[in-house]
Amino acid sequence: MTEWSSAPPLSTQELEILPAIKTVQKTGKEVFYLNGKKIPLDVLSFWKWSSSELLGNALRGVLAEFIVASTIDILDKPREEWDAYDLKSKNGLKIEIKSSSYLQSWEQTKLSKIIFGIQPTSDWDYSINKRCKEKIRQSDIYIFCVLSHKDKNSVDPLDLSQWDFYILETKILNEKVTVQKSITLSSLLKINQIKIKYDELKEKIKLIEKNR
Repeated sequence: MTEWSSAPPLSTQELEILPAIKTVQKTGKEVFYLNGKKIPLDVLSFWKWSSSELLGNALRGVLAEFIVASTIDILDKPREEWDAYDLKSKNGLKIEIKSSSYLQSWEQTKLSKIIFGIQPTSDWDYSINKRCKEKIRQSDIYIFCVLSHKDKNSVDPLDLSQWDFYILETKILNEKVTVQKSITLSSLLKINQIKIKYDELKEKIKLIEKNR
């Protein structure tokens, strides 16, 4: 049986001395230590072990963020796990990335349905150390990333030609589906039928920034 701590919650004053830890970009050469001495393990070996399965749902989503980030030249800023949105362009455009795929790494009897989570969320208010009561979609735009390849023998998440992208301004999403928590590709296409490829992303994002 799980035992829960009965310790009282931290006061606002106590919380203020526990600030967020900023992510520092690593090279992969950083080593592990034991009792102050280096051991033959480094971050690259961890990455190889933990992050080689790019087709899986969890890591494919992170890969999609990386792919979009590469088009707007922000790879020098490492990913933050708990930000209210996934990416922020140099011009301040807040971007939410959603990913889906017809193919999965496990055995399938049929292609997966393309569906994305779009639920509104509550951001953290650091001034009071609490979540905001109001739930909204935090970004300026959504980019829906579909690994659209349908042949398991040749699927490769690193082949950027196998990806399709759909960009939708959050205000339009709010107008069309309000507080809806998810959306299928077929429903998304009723709102935005413009499919773009990787080499078109940068210009499309720039155009949205220009017209804001």
